Amino acid sequence: MLDRFFDLIREVPAPADAELLYGFDEEGRRRERNLRRYLSLPHAPVLFLGEAPGWRGMTVTGVPFTSVREAEAGVVPGLELPGQPQAPWEASSRVFWATMAQWSGPLPISWPVYPHHPFEAGRPLTNRTPRVSEVRAGAPVARELVAALGIETIVAVGRKAQGALAEAGIDAPAIRHPAQGGARQFTEQLLALNRAVVSS
Repeated sequence: MLDRFFDLIREVPAPADAELLYGFDEEGRRRERNLRRYLSLPHAPVLFLGEAPGWRGMTVTGVPFTSVREAEAGVVPGLELPGQPQAPWEASSRVFWATMAQWSGPLPISWPVYPHHPFEAGRPLTNRTPRVSEVRAGAPVARELVAALGIETIVAVGRKAQGALAEAGIDAPAIRHPAQGGARQFTEQLLALNRAVVSS
């Protein structure tokens, strides 16, 4: 069911300052297996769309908002980790999964509008904002995921993600990103959304 989704990821151009996470190399295959496990879990018809993978979390595990720490805690059963991870934790991942522990019912799915890891030129252990062209190139991947998983509601995680989605022609309300002091507001807005989903 998700083969077309992964094909579309690999069709998105990866410039010299962006890393293709789901290639045909050993690490790419490991990340793909992890992401397939995550996407196969029972889920609410809600998609949280972020901006791009971060080097401390998704770039390591292949799963959005999931660092080594959350993988070892078993938030997604059976995730495979590299022998020497480049980072053990990510702040946003911690906040995201701490909030998900309070979510009532099947969990929403999360995904970035740009599927590759964008970094500052020559510095792969950094994050940069994806370019407008990159966001537009990644939008069909997100749309395929929405169709494949029967998503009914799309929510942007952060204003940057909301702007990126708008550039890609996707209109979505935004909740606060958990990074840079936004943890409390993110949690409050996420749980308010949960109450709305449960009552609808």
